[in-house]
Amino acid sequence: MNKRIPSALFALGTAVLLTTACTPAPKEDTKIADPGTQVSGTVEFWHFFTEREADAIDQVIKDFESTHPNIKVTVKSGQDDSKVTQAIGAGNGPDVGLSYSTDIVGKFCSSGAWVDLTQYITRDKVDLNQLNATTRSYTEFDGKRCAMPFLADAYGMYYNKDMFAKAGIAGPPKTLDELTEDAKKLTVKNPDGSLKTVGFLPLYDFYENAAAHLAPATGAKWLTADGKSAVGTDPNWKTLLTWQKNLVDWYGYENLNKFRASLGDEFSADNAFQKGQVAINMDAEYRLAFLKDQAPNLKYGVAPIPTTDPARYGGGYVTGNILGISKNAKNPEAAWELIKYLTTNDAAVTKLAGLIKNVPTTQKAIADPTLNADADFKTFIDIFNNPNSMTTPPSASGPAYQETFGKFLTDYQAGKVKDIDAGLAEADKQINSVMTLGG
Repeated sequence: MNKRIPSALFALGTAVLLTTACTPAPKEDTKIADPGTQVSGTVEFWHFFTEREADAIDQVIKDFESTHPNIKVTVKSGQDDSKVTQAIGAGNGPDVGLSYSTDIVGKFCSSGAWVDLTQYITRDKVDLNQLNATTRSYTEFDGKRCAMPFLADAYGMYYNKDMFAKAGIAGPPKTLDELTEDAKKLTVKNPDGSLKTVGFLPLYDFYENAAAHLAPATGAKWLTADGKSAVGTDPNWKTLLTWQKNLVDWYGYENLNKFRASLGDEFSADNAFQKGQVAINMDAEYRLAFLKDQAPNLKYGVAPIPTTDPARYGGGYVTGNILGISKNAKNPEAAWELIKYLTTNDAAVTKLAGLIKNVPTTQKAIADPTLNADADFKTFIDIFNNPNSMTTPPSASGPAYQETFGKFLTDYQAGKVKDIDAGLAEADKQINSVMTLGG
C-alpha cells in the first residue's frame, strides 16, 4: 500500500534531504562489475510496510534468496522516508531503500541520495519498455533514473450500494455535476441540522482528497513545460476549485469540520466509508484489502473518478512505491540484483501485487488473468492503464510545490480567499519561489 503521507512528514523528509544534498554525490563514472560477474554478500533492505504487508515482502524476499543463494537479505520493516534519508545523510543508509512517495524522486535524483541506475540497466540489458509508461516517467528526473517502480496505486471512487439504492440512485456518478447532485441526495441531517451521513465529504484535507488525486477530474496540470507552476495559468484548476468550494458551501464549512471531527482514522476499522458515514469516497485499490478485512459485509462498488469532460472519463491518479540504491550502499551490486528482481521479474511482481493488493508495474503482470479475475481490482488496473490517468511530475524540490498549494487550498475552502484568480496567481508565485529555493 502506498499511503499518502501527511504534509508534515513530507516536510520532514524534504528538510532531511536538503542536508543530504550537501553531502558529495557519488561519481557518475563509478566502476561497476563486469557483465556476468558473480554477485554475493549481504544486502540491507529497508521498507515502510508493517504487519500483513511486511509478511508479503518477506515471502518474496525468501523467493529471491532461493534463486540467489550467494546473497543474503537483511530486512528492516517500518522504515519511513524520513528514517531512510536521515540514515543516508549520516553516511549509514541501507543498500536498498523503498520509498512510499514518487514525489520525492526529483530530490533523490538531483541530490545524489540515490545513485543513477543507468549503468546497471545498460550492462544487464534491462528492457524498460516492460514497465508501464507512467511508472517509467515518475522514476526518473532530469535525465537520471535513480529509481525503479515497486508496485503502484491507482485512485478511483468507492460508493456504498445500499445508500445509493435507498436514495434512488442507479449507479456511480460520471461527471462532477452528477457527483454534486448525488452527494446532496445521499446526505442525511439530524433533527438539529447537524450532519448524520454525508454523500461526499469534499474537504481537501480529508483522507485521500489531496489536490493531486482530484486533479484528473478536470485534467489540471501542475507544471509548465519549463518546470514552473501552472496552477495560476491552467483554467482546469479554477474549475476544480470552484466545483469543490460550491459543494463545501452547500454543506457549510463549519458543519463539515464538525462532522469530520467525529470520524475515525482513515486506516482503522472506523474508516468513515467502511462505517457507512460517507457514501462516496476517493481512494486507491489498496482499500479493497481493508474492506475485506475490516468491513466484509459492506456492499460497495468501485468506478473511475467523475470528470468534467466525458472524453476524459476512465482515468484517475496514479502513483506508486519506488526502490533505489543509497549512495553509501555497502554492496551496490547485490542491491541492484535485489531491485532488478523485485521490479522486473514478472512472477515476483505478480505475487507481490496479489499479496499486498497493489497494482503491478510490468506489462505481463498487469495482464495476469488471476489478478484481473477480481472485477473490483480490474477496475483499478483499467484506471492505471487508462491514457487519461495522471501523476504528479517530479521536481528537484520534491513535494514542496504540492505542500505549498495545499496550504492555499485549505485557506480557500475555509473562505479566507475572496478572489480566486488573485489567489491562484499568488499561489503560483509562492510555488515558484519554493521550487527555486529547493523546497
